Amino acid sequence: MKAIVHEHQQGIAGLSYKEMDQPEIGADECLVQVGVGGLNRRDVAVIENKHDPKSGPFIPGSDAAGTIAKAGKHVTKVQEGEEVIIYPGLGWDENSDAPPLGYEIVGFPENGTFAEYIRIPAKNLVKKPAHLTSEEAGVLSFAALTAYRVLFTRAKIRKEDTILLPGIGSGVLTFALKFSKAIGARVIVTSRSEDKQKQALELGADKAINTYDDWSQELKDEQIDVVVESIGKQTFQKSIDAVRRGGTIVTFGATTEDTVELDIRSFFYGQYNLLGSTMGSMEEWKEMLAFIEKHDIHPVIDKVFNAEECEEAFSYLKSSRNLGKLGIRFN
Repeated sequence: MKAIVHEHQQGIAGLSYKEMDQPEIGADECLVQVGVGGLNRRDVAVIENKHDPKSGPFIPGSDAAGTIAKAGKHVTKVQEGEEVIIYPGLGWDENSDAPPLGYEIVGFPENGTFAEYIRIPAKNLVKKPAHLTSEEAGVLSFAALTAYRVLFTRAKIRKEDTILLPGIGSGVLTFALKFSKAIGARVIVTSRSEDKQKQALELGADKAINTYDDWSQELKDEQIDVVVESIGKQTFQKSIDAVRRGGTIVTFGATTEDTVELDIRSFFYGQYNLLGSTMGSMEEWKEMLAFIEKHDIHPVIDKVFNAEECEEAFSYLKSSRNLGKLGIRFN
């Protein structure tokens, strides 16, 4: 089979599309012929910061959908020839306050989804939601599940809430926008790009402002109940200053520096809630799939690359040119 492989050099320069051995499956596993894989920022982080190219060839990727090419002898809930979508977690089956010890995400340290075929536990597979295309299913799980847990498990948003999404553009935040609007919440976004501000308004955002503007002025007539923070140092204090007293900030990522400074006295006087979040359990994943079917929600797809264009795809994501999800086609 052919796969996107990282070796020889750190980062994007170490990527190539080449022949690799097709994996063998166990009794409780399936071999999935991948149609489209979804590209996430984690995939960039893995090849730049986690995988040592000296340790040998490695296949990145956490998201995918495809067709079951072969099912293990103990597999009963899915069958060969069925179109399926993959849950990208390993070892977090039931809802809990935090992932269990030993929890991993598909695509590191084990080989991931960016190949013509992937070996995956059968319990990580469900039939593709009927309202999604193969491309939409392939880019869905990682970002949609992250957004679902942030909003509903951690922040517990309600239709009466106003949600602020700084730095709109990522797959997670476009899902957060759609999910929030699906329950009737008010959504405000920020972006340094006028085009992304315009696109967000077209997707249903109630207001869009420039990330570099004075938020206290732009939001003076708003009461922000929840801020979904994923930028990090560049906007973290602005996010705290923007949320109402007693409001909630949920963080799931940091596209700028990880370390932030916090005025702890103003924080505790403001009675703010600061919550962390990361992807989600298999149980939440199934809840999320039911939610998107109920509300007929589709991913926003910015672009789908062919597997041979892997370096271009990773570079495109790293430079934050996208609004919505990026896909990589294998079959």
